[in-house]
Amino acid sequence: MEEVSQYNSAGYTTFKMKLKRLIGIDLNSYKEQIHRRTHELMNRWGCKTYDDYFDTIQKDEKKLREFLDHLTINVSEFFRNDSQWWKMRDKIIPELIQKRGTKRLKLWSAGCATGEEPYSLAILSAVCGLDGMNPVLAADIDQGAISIAQKATYRKTQLLNVPKEYLSRFFTTKDAGATYEVNSDIKRRVSFKRMNMIEDPFGANFDLILCRNVVIYFTAETKAKLYKKFFDALAPGGYFLVGSTEQIFGYQQIGFESAGPFLYTKK
Repeated sequence: MEEVSQYNSAGYTTFKMKLKRLIGIDLNSYKEQIHRRTHELMNRWGCKTYDDYFDTIQKDEKKLREFLDHLTINVSEFFRNDSQWWKMRDKIIPELIQKRGTKRLKLWSAGCATGEEPYSLAILSAVCGLDGMNPVLAADIDQGAISIAQKATYRKTQLLNVPKEYLSRFFTTKDAGATYEVNSDIKRRVSFKRMNMIEDPFGANFDLILCRNVVIYFTAETKAKLYKKFFDALAPGGYFLVGSTEQIFGYQQIGFESAGPFLYTKK
């Protein structure tokens, strides 16, 4: 049996190469925490070699889904860290409308997972009167997570932060109230796209970008590369929001200015 604790072993190196070809994820860009999770699942499944592990992932769609969920923690909720969302609703988006002189803003949820974040952003765009013809971009590397997001049906526990008036306005109850489906108007305000943020080019002139609880899993080198790409993707005066456990060290050297906790702006 190969020693699974040796993250730099030849077997693991080959496994990472094959995995990148299969699903586009480069494990070399991630911190040790992700490598540890990779091996936790390998041991849980009782795989004796990396070849067995890869074959299991490649041949079984459910195992692939479990693998990706274990690595990327596709667990979220609507309006997570809700105070940040109300700041966007009451201050940031109105300010952007005033600055731009238009209600057609360019918004992006980067690392959108199963859709709770981009749909939350789409709800705010409706509440703030933004033009629905310019949908929120929702991008993630995990096509399986995107497929779940496109179904737009969520458990009640994922909506605990949703104000009651938003529940009745933007959701339809199903299964005797056990699940909620996002209404068609909000669905139309989101455009999903598979994207490898490390390798794929970004768009430009975004007014507001959210990338929360994603970059924390990457190495320092990869983080620096991504933060520069996000900065370049912002329009002047645009905002970049990170997760509530994140901060960008050396943000001034990139060109960002602090606009509050976990929030940065492009001069």
